Formats: sequence, structure tokens, C-alpha cells
Amino acid sequence: MDVSKRIEFIVDSLDKVGCLADIGTDHGYVPLLALEREKADKVIACDINKDPLDKAKLNAILEGIVGDEIDFRLGSGLKPLEIKEANSVVIAGMGGNLIRDILEADIEKVNSLEELILVPAQNPEVLREYLYENNYEIIKEDLCFDEGVYYELFKVKRAEDHATELDSIYYEVSPMLLKQKHPLMKEYLESKIENYSKILGFISEDSESAILRKKEVEEKISIINSMMNYL
Repeated sequence: MDVSKRIEFIVDSLDKVGCLADIGTDHGYVPLLALEREKADKVIACDINKDPLDKAKLNAILEGIVGDEIDFRLGSGLKPLEIKEANSVVIAGMGGNLIRDILEADIEKVNSLEELILVPAQNPEVLREYLYENNYEIIKEDLCFDEGVYYELFKVKRAEDHATELDSIYYEVSPMLLKQKHPLMKEYLESKIENYSKILGFISEDSESAILRKKEVEEKISIINSMMNYL
């Protein structure tokens, strides 16, 4: 199966489980590759829209996977799943805000899972803040660069009394990946400095709010530069 680097990245992060559910499965590449790599005995591919789910079914047929080991379900978020039906859940390909909302909407099901693999397509800082402050144990974080985009991966599980509040910059930049000196971290930080420098270039007003915003961005650039020295 010919899949993107991001899909390989997600599947490589999986532990072997009895049942894996993929939420927002799109074309079904994650569950199909998980079966192919023997990362799960059974997979459940879920999507809120019928068209991508139909494409996932077609891809399964083309890969010769037509038995009971794969189940396709139409529905929003974790709603298609029963409590304790899946051991592990993947939620990828959507923004950090939406992933947070999906988890909050079915927290009882989240509590029953052995682990969750979360890979936001945008706003990873929103998801990281939610995870740190709402009793999730972050087992692992990882970073992938695919077709010009950095993807952050969170492997987590629910854990009582595990809430931690960080300085806001560490919701944008993973303290875990910094500590590990992840091989992509330097390039990732450079990209953030570049993005913030572009923002500075757009701030041309002299209003109080513009001056405050400029100072805030300059402080972030300074902090990220100091992180670069650690690497």
C-alpha cells in the first residue's frame, strides 16, 4: 500500500492491540496499514461522512481485506464506538480544537481506552494545553515532517491527578521533545521563528494593541531562540 509519510508515522507509533479504532478515517489508510503490519487483530474505521467511508471500503477490497477483521461505521467522533469496544483509538487529520471537543464529548469512552494516538493537522498547541491541564498522561510525543508540514503526535491515556499547567510557550513547543532533543526539533523551531518574523512584518500600526502584540511576538522569538541554544 502506497501511503504518505504521515500515515507511516502514525502506524509506526502504534502498539499491538486487539482492537484499534480510527476516528475520521478518510480513505481508511491507517486501519488498513495497521492490519497489514499486524498492529491490531481488528480495526474499526469511523467517519462522519459517507463518501470517504465508501472510499475506505473500496481500498479494503483492493487490498484483499474483506473479513470480520475490519468494520466500517458512519458517525461523529467516538459516538460509533461502544465503551471498552476498542483498546486504542487514533484521531488524526483534523484540528486540535476539534480533537479536544471529540474527547470531551465522550469522556467516559476516553476513560475506558488503553491509549489514544492524536495527530492534529492544525493548532497542536490547543490540544497540548487541553491534555496537560485535564488529567491525561502523555506517554510519548513525536514529530514528523511531510510535504512541507510538521505534524505533532501525542500518545496519551487518561490518568487521575495528572493535571499540569505550563507557561504558554510550552504549549506551542513541546517540552518533552525539547528535552529529548528530537532530531527535527531544530528545523521545527526555525520554522516557528520564521513564521513569527513574518507576523512581525505585518504589524505596522502604532495602536496600543498593535504595540502589545509586537512585544508579545518579539518575546516569543527570543524564547525560541534560547531553546535553539539548548539543541
